[in-house]
Amino acid sequence: MKDFGREILAWYEIHGRDLPWRKTTDPYKIWLSEIILQQTRIKQGLSYYHNFTEKYPDVSSLARAPEEEVLKCWQGLGYYTRARNLHHTARIIANDQQYTFPDNYKDLLNLKGIGEYTAAAIASIAFDEPRAVVDGNVIRVLSRIFGIKKSFDKPEGKKIFISKANDLISKKEPGKFNQAIMDFGSIYCVPANPDCNHCIFKNDCYAFRNDQVDKLPVRSPKIKIRKRYFHYLVFNWNDPEQKTLLKKRNERDIWMNLYDFPLIETENTMKWKDLITHPEFKKLTKGLIFNLRQSSPLYKHQLTHQQIHARFFMLDITALPNRKNYHKTKKSDISKYPVSRMIEKFLQDYP
Repeated sequence: MKDFGREILAWYEIHGRDLPWRKTTDPYKIWLSEIILQQTRIKQGLSYYHNFTEKYPDVSSLARAPEEEVLKCWQGLGYYTRARNLHHTARIIANDQQYTFPDNYKDLLNLKGIGEYTAAAIASIAFDEPRAVVDGNVIRVLSRIFGIKKSFDKPEGKKIFISKANDLISKKEPGKFNQAIMDFGSIYCVPANPDCNHCIFKNDCYAFRNDQVDKLPVRSPKIKIRKRYFHYLVFNWNDPEQKTLLKKRNERDIWMNLYDFPLIETENTMKWKDLITHPEFKKLTKGLIFNLRQSSPLYKHQLTHQQIHARFFMLDITALPNRKNYHKTKKSDISKYPVSRMIEKFLQDYP
């Protein structure tokens, strides 16, 4: 086998991506980029990174911001726990650590929302600690080149991949090594149909030599997707301010601390004639005179392990009711609240 570290670094010098967080050793900006890019493609995450660094140029400005403002800035990225943890950790660094970022892998792991991968990225790039990052791209590269046939999501497999990555990492340029192997997996050693004939490692690659490129890495069985059925009631009160009702999602569930309309969740999708007999519908509309103006088509929203099927029922009412935990809000002000991407899409479709 060639000197893997030297070869990957040489490849990176020529082919590495030009990204703004690659031009700094500021742990705050590296941390921010890593959190944004979890479950997010670089093309989408780039604009959010620029918006965040412009609005919150350092950890102190992020710490001072209200949570709702941070969630609004995050809107559209999904996986909102990332944003809540980001904000919480910024406040911990500001209040408990006098704005000083931990400078090593072990202490970084103590911060909320920072796991092994993110801690390794910050420690290696910002502080030159030789700690390997292991994400899907790295797993794919190592599995194929070195013939690792264990699944990363099993304890034995995870240990093998992390150990192998740490054996290979450049002790002089750990941050650059980590970025190089991630880029190689993302740009070149891609999941389907990689250009193996022109790969710098083709002569040493186990998967290429043994015709197993499409079989590695080994994947565990997919987790069953939970389907959920949401029925939103969008009250339209024809007063001069055009108010409606919103509720903050305080339960420990998807979209926590975001806002949405009065919601009825059922085990299956329901038509209007059946929905009006539902006990929760009767509770929400008690004492109201209402008329169904329009119902939306079915919206589908895919999360990691959940698929949301939602329909919006727009009701004209003669008065807006007082309901516990609901906010009377001008329709024109809804854009000020942090909402899920699905609610945002509905508002775009029905302004």
